[in-house]
Amino acid sequence: MRTLPICIAVVILLSSCSVVKTTAKAVYSVGEFAVNVVTSPFTHDEIESIDGLSPEEAIRQGRVKNSPYVVHGKTYVPMSIEEAGDYKETGMASWYGEETRRKAGGHITANGEKFDPDKLSAAHKYLPLPIHVRVTNLETKKSIVVRVNDRGPFAHNRVIDLSAGAAKKLGFYQKGTARVSIEVVSVTADAGS
Repeated sequence: MRTLPICIAVVILLSSCSVVKTTAKAVYSVGEFAVNVVTSPFTHDEIESIDGLSPEEAIRQGRVKNSPYVVHGKTYVPMSIEEAGDYKETGMASWYGEETRRKAGGHITANGEKFDPDKLSAAHKYLPLPIHVRVTNLETKKSIVVRVNDRGPFAHNRVIDLSAGAAKKLGFYQKGTARVSIEVVSVTADAGS
């Protein structure tokens, strides 16, 4: 008969639980304790629609790879897998990190992957997701390969936004920006699906 008290305790515990779903996480609370859990799909704060769908629906349908999307009323049309194969660009890079994770939706990339500021990842407005690019800091000549799995940057005439970890490896974390060259090194198998 020990199972009856255990069952009653579980029912009482579950009845006091509440789940509040937000766009990128679920908040589970039991009494005065709350636990944040990252979930997906998400709504990226800046991305209004992807291929005419809500970000959640576009991710559910697997349509974020190179579908047109809208940010602040402007439509962006990513390049095709074929166009991306020959992509090279030079311009200003910036970085994003923990401050992004504190934003609503900041734990998940536009591709639906978990954002980790210490990993070597990046955001780009036009490349299909995900894709790997070599980024070279033109001042220091340091070079790394990063996984592009997010959209942006959408301000200040920047061509790529790198994770904080990537900015540290390239030597411009303290400075905040750097002039870089970008070149696609591999179109991953899942970028074409």
